[in-house]
Amino acid sequence: MNRVQNTKTVLWTLLGLAAAVGVTRFVFGLGVTTNLTDATPWGVWIGFDVMAGVALAGGGFVMTAMFYIFKREQYHDLVKPAVLTAFLGYIAVVGGLLVDLGLPWNIWHMIIYWNPHSPLFEVGWCVMLYSTVLALEFSPVPLEEFSRYARIRSVLMKVRFPLVLVGIMLSTLHQSSLGSLFLIMPQKMHALWYSAIMPVQFFVSAVALGLMMVSLESLASHWLYRRKPDTKRVAGLAKAAIWVLAVYLIVKLGDIALAGEWGMMFDGSWESNLFVTELLLSTIIPIVLFSIPRIRLSAGGQWVGSFLVVFGMIFNRMNVGGLSMLSTTGDSYVPSWMEIAVSLGVVSAAALAFLFAVERFHIWDKRPRHPESDPHTEPVFDYSSRVWLGTPLVAARTKYSLAFILAFALGFAFMPGDEIQSKGVKMIPAQRALGGDTLFVDGNHNSFGTMFNHARHVDSLGSKESCVKCHHMNIPKDKQSACSDCHRNMYATTDVFRHDWHGDHDGANISCYVCHQPEMEKQKSSAMKCRDCHSDLYADSAADTLDTYLASSYVDAMHKQCMACHQLAGAKDSTKATLTLCVTCHTGAQPDYLQVKMIEVLSPHSGENVIMPDITLETAMKQEEQVGR
Repeated sequence: MNRVQNTKTVLWTLLGLAAAVGVTRFVFGLGVTTNLTDATPWGVWIGFDVMAGVALAGGGFVMTAMFYIFKREQYHDLVKPAVLTAFLGYIAVVGGLLVDLGLPWNIWHMIIYWNPHSPLFEVGWCVMLYSTVLALEFSPVPLEEFSRYARIRSVLMKVRFPLVLVGIMLSTLHQSSLGSLFLIMPQKMHALWYSAIMPVQFFVSAVALGLMMVSLESLASHWLYRRKPDTKRVAGLAKAAIWVLAVYLIVKLGDIALAGEWGMMFDGSWESNLFVTELLLSTIIPIVLFSIPRIRLSAGGQWVGSFLVVFGMIFNRMNVGGLSMLSTTGDSYVPSWMEIAVSLGVVSAAALAFLFAVERFHIWDKRPRHPESDPHTEPVFDYSSRVWLGTPLVAARTKYSLAFILAFALGFAFMPGDEIQSKGVKMIPAQRALGGDTLFVDGNHNSFGTMFNHARHVDSLGSKESCVKCHHMNIPKDKQSACSDCHRNMYATTDVFRHDWHGDHDGANISCYVCHQPEMEKQKSSAMKCRDCHSDLYADSAADTLDTYLASSYVDAMHKQCMACHQLAGAKDSTKATLTLCVTCHTGAQPDYLQVKMIEVLSPHSGENVIMPDITLETAMKQEEQVGR
C-alpha cells in the first residue's frame, strides 16, 4: 500500500458512509438525518459545505488574477490545479446545498422566479454562472486527450482570457454577497461578528483563504505523490497572504473599535472566547509564522501556517452561519453524526475527483506516475486466503469497492431504526392565542411565538370598524372567530367547508339537491353560495372574495396577514420601514411558563395521531395568570 492508495481507501470509505446517509435523507427527509430545528435552520451543511466551500474555492479566482491580470508568471504551474480545485469545490457546494434544501427539486426556481432584491438570488446566480465559467476554463485540459475535440479546445483557448475576467468578476460578487446575506440579522447575530461591512470582510478573507488553500493543496498533493514540495512558490503565496491577512485584521478590529465593542472581545463570554480563538487561528498566528523567513521557507512551517488559515476561516464561516446566533435564539445545536458524514462525503468525492484528474490529465508539468499501473509489480497474495486480486490497478479498484460497500452497509446499520420514517407534514392543531389586550401568538405552544398588542392595533387601524381587516370570516353562529378556528393546522391547509361532512348522515345530513340544482351538473360554479345558508359567515362589511374554502396553514395565515399591512405601512412612511423586519415581531423572547413538552395523541376528530402540547389550555391560562401576564 502506498500513500495514494491509503488515502483513496479512506476517501471511498467516507463516501460510502455518506451515500448511505444521503439515500436515507432523500427518502425520509431532513428530520431523520439532522438535528436542525426551526430556531437553528442552518447547521454544518450550510456553514461548512456551502459557505466554507465557496470560500475554499476562492483559490481559482485568486490564482487566475495573479497570473493573467498581475502577470506573475512564476505561478503558472499553480493555475491549473487552482482552477480544478475551484471547479470541484463549486460542484461540491451545489451537492451539499441539494442535501440541505428541504425541497431540492425546486432548486431551478431561481432561474424562472426572479427576486433581484435578495442577496441569496445573486449568490445563486453567480455560483451557477461561475461554475459554468470554471467548467469552460478547465475543459481544454481534458479535451487535449482527445484529438476529435481539437477544434473545440482551440475555440476555448482563444476565449480563455475573457472567461478569466468574467470568472473573477462573478467570484468577487458572490464572495462578498455571502456576507450581505447576514446584514438582515442584526438582532440575531452576536455583535462581534455582525458588521455593516461584512461583504468586505468576506471578500478579503476569501482572498487570504484562496491563497492558503492553493498552498495546502500543493503541499498535500506533492506529499501524496512523493514529489519534492514546491516550497519556493508556496513561500511566495505565504508572503502575499501576510499582507492580505493584515488588511483583514485591521478591517476587522478597526470596525469593532469604531462600533465601541472592543470590550466585548475580552468579557469572558462564550462568544468572546470563540471570537478570539477564531482570530488567533485564522489570522494572528499565521501572520507571525509567515513573517519569519525561516519558517515561511520551510515545508513544515508552510503546512502549519496554511492549515491554520484554512481551518480558521472555515471556523469563521461556521461561526457567522450559526454559532454566533445560538445565544440569541436560546437554542442548542450539535450536528448529528449523519450531518458530519455527509460533509465528509462531499469533501471525499471532490478529493477523489481531483486525484483522478491529476493522474489522468496534464494538471502538472509532468503527469505523476500512476501508483497502481506499474505492470512490473510483483503479485501480492492475501495472507489468509492466498488469493491474488489481480494486477495492481484491478486490485486497487477491488479494495476501493469493498471499502465503499462495507461503509455503505455500516451506514445503514447505524441508522436509528425507529426514527427512520417519513410522516410528511406533522398534523399540529393550531391553538388560540393566549392573553387579553396583549396576545401571545404561539399556535403550537413551542415558545417561538410573538407578543401581539391587540388593543394598540385596534386603535391604530381605526377602532372597532377595523376588526374586519383581520377577522374577515366567522365560523357559523359566531362573531369575530379566532384565526385558529379556520386556520386549524400549523403547517397544513385546512378544509373549512368539509363537503363530505355536509352530506354525511353523521354530519349536517344535507341532500345534494339543497345546494345543487337537479337539472344542472354538480359543479362549484352552479352550487348555492355558502352565504345563502350561513348569513353570519362573513363579518359585517367584509367582502366575499374567497375563491376557495381551503384555509392556509396557521403559520402562513399569520405571516400573510401581518406582512401585508406592515409592508404597506413601511412603504407609506419611511420611519416605519422596520415594520417589515422579522425581528420587529420575533424578538426572541420566550416565556418560561410555556416550556412544555410536545406529545403525540389520537385526535378524536380525525382519528389520526397528531402532535399536541402536553398541557391543556386551561392550565396554560392559569400559569399565565400566575406570572402576571
